[in-house]
Amino acid sequence: MLPNPLRRTLARLGPAWQAAPIRRLIQTAGLLLFLLLLFYVCWPYGSADYARTMHAKEYIPAETFLLLDPLLAISTALAGKIWIPALVWTVALLGLCLFFPRGFCGYLCPLGTVIDLFDWSVGRRCKRLHQTRRGWWVHLKYYLLTGTLVAALGGVLVSGFVAAIPVVARGLQFIFGPLQVGFLKGWYLVPPMNAGFWLSIALFLAVLGLGLLQPRFWCRFVCPTGAMFSVANRFRLRQRKVTGACIDCGKCVAICPFDAIQADFTTRTADCTVCETCGGVCPTKAIQYVGRWSDDSLKPPSTQPLVGNVAASRRAFLASAAGGLALATGLPCLSRLKQGTPRMEWPVRPPGSVPEREFLQLCIRCGVCFQACPNNVLQPLGFEQGLEVLWTPQVVASWSGCEPTCNNCGQVCPTGAIRALPIEEKRAVRMGLAMVNEHTCLPYAQREACQLCVDECRAAGYDAIEFQRVGTQVDTGGSPIEGSGFLAPIVVADKCVGCGLCETRCFKINVQHKHLLADTAIRIVAGPGNEDRLFQGSYRKLRKTSRQDKPAASPSGGARNDGYLPDFLK
Repeated sequence: MLPNPLRRTLARLGPAWQAAPIRRLIQTAGLLLFLLLLFYVCWPYGSADYARTMHAKEYIPAETFLLLDPLLAISTALAGKIWIPALVWTVALLGLCLFFPRGFCGYLCPLGTVIDLFDWSVGRRCKRLHQTRRGWWVHLKYYLLTGTLVAALGGVLVSGFVAAIPVVARGLQFIFGPLQVGFLKGWYLVPPMNAGFWLSIALFLAVLGLGLLQPRFWCRFVCPTGAMFSVANRFRLRQRKVTGACIDCGKCVAICPFDAIQADFTTRTADCTVCETCGGVCPTKAIQYVGRWSDDSLKPPSTQPLVGNVAASRRAFLASAAGGLALATGLPCLSRLKQGTPRMEWPVRPPGSVPEREFLQLCIRCGVCFQACPNNVLQPLGFEQGLEVLWTPQVVASWSGCEPTCNNCGQVCPTGAIRALPIEEKRAVRMGLAMVNEHTCLPYAQREACQLCVDECRAAGYDAIEFQRVGTQVDTGGSPIEGSGFLAPIVVADKCVGCGLCETRCFKINVQHKHLLADTAIRIVAGPGNEDRLFQGSYRKLRKTSRQDKPAASPSGGARNDGYLPDFLK
């Protein structure tokens, strides 16, 4: 029996705290751990050695909760046609469902806890839209699961749009990440937000807003991750059962957070999370959690048809499968059409990204790499190149360059879309190639001397930009003065890794501060021939053995290949 002061405190927090305080404590601990991983462990600042800073804080892998979402692992493996390590976690977690059916949903899921907080603080006060009946939507989660898996079989990964952990990770990061940067680092460091950014926030708020219809509406009826756990419930060894002591008071139905109790107070076993909340409010202790095949002293089953139960629709399953197939065929086609336009630019992907086709099949759009990236080098793509690349990471070098001491994005990626590379390997990855616009570059245009990009590249240790003298000056008699032209930058292609630090420097000084240029005169260009994307193998070995001839410096390219290598590769 709990002491009176503690009971009064739990009563203020809500009936679920009174009925199942241990579950609520586990939920709270799970949410706090999730927030700690996202906003502390993934927060890269503390010293200029960004990789070491994050590693020192990462007692638990920052991507732990993403690894626990079975829909992500299974759909990613289907889309990429590969084995991913997260499948081990999936097998273990689904194995626990034998004893704790949908236990992840009831105890650990941070999105479920956030939804509970919203329902407690907002939903219970706004009941105009509240639905008391069970409608067509009760099986929506199964239809979404079917469509998601069919799309994955077709090579298109959409689970990141609807799975529980990416939804909450991306939503919280997009909302609170900029606030964290603004308050702790400075508001001038918060990057601009595109349409895709606002769409993600709107979807996250819509998930919470569904609680205005019924408490935990998303978890009960929409979440495809929950549907996968519900399917696993069929193999349960333990379940909720009601004894003959039941007095039909209905308290269990009112408090059940997952709509798992039928009108006769028996259990919808596919939806029950064994959270034991109903047992905490039962006045006669008629609810037991026993072996699946135990039938001692059970309440006699109802002989009346159960009102409110809605059968799953075969047509709806076929329609959802057709929708998944349409996504698998339509999204890549739309993206290819988009990329076929003359003005298309290939996005500069994070260092260690696998080839683009496989990258899109593995990236779950969780947003954790944005949080782990210092100075917001990585930013989410919007609708610039089609829906298939929405929320995937790109390097925005005009905002900031990729730091030589950071490999955080690969360390937190749960699916291998960005490979987890040692810092020495990461420094050898060519993300793109710096190209000098000789029509606007100040020395080439004979406007003034400038060595910003050269100094920045040398400071980073790459030494991929050198000088060449261009143009000449004339004396008072009109004769050219030998060796009097400006020293202009030229990119050594074999040394350049496309980090973008040169572009950042040119943009910040010559464009934003001095207003000498309308746009940066040096830009990182990705795409075939300008980047190295390996699914496996060593980038250091690739850079050492690659000696392909490339054009010398020219007005169109501004890059050369002398067979040089960066010092750290020699």
